Amino acid sequence: MALAPTVAPIEGRQGHYAGAASRLVAFGVDVGASWGLFTLGAAALAFSVQLVSGHNFSLSSHQIVSLAALAVWEFVYFSYQWASGGRTIGMALLGIRLVRTDGSLIGPRQAVVRTLALPLSFLLLGLGFVGILTNRDRHALHDRLAGTAVVYSWDARAARLRWLAKKESPTSA
Repeated sequence: MALAPTVAPIEGRQGHYAGAASRLVAFGVDVGASWGLFTLGAAALAFSVQLVSGHNFSLSSHQIVSLAALAVWEFVYFSYQWASGGRTIGMALLGIRLVRTDGSLIGPRQAVVRTLALPLSFLLLGLGFVGILTNRDRHALHDRLAGTAVVYSWDARAARLRWLAKKESPTSA
């Protein structure tokens, strides 16, 4: 997988470093997806506790437990998806993938380090993300610490050729 910082035509972006807009939109989708899943899980937990015990239970009345559960959930959401497939839901929708700096697949270690380092980019007043805009390799602070890169994983030209190669079946008329 070529990790070239050059800008290629839009149809052949596979392997090139992902831009700030793609990464930001993917992260926004992931935040929405993870919050939605967390909310569904909290509602299911409250319903189950009420069904079994007959008492009303709400995570909002247990703020410290709720915050700890949210932190654990966010860690699992990002690190598991990165370790298992190199992409989250948002990254898959935007056609980007997380790889090692040499282009190979990441392992659980890089996924955990990147997940733990991600808050540092925010805690430093957002300065951890400046590298995405200023560096040729578009590495943020958490990418540098984990030894990872975010690249485009789709190839529009190949997809278009596959679509053109499909033959109409004889039963469709």
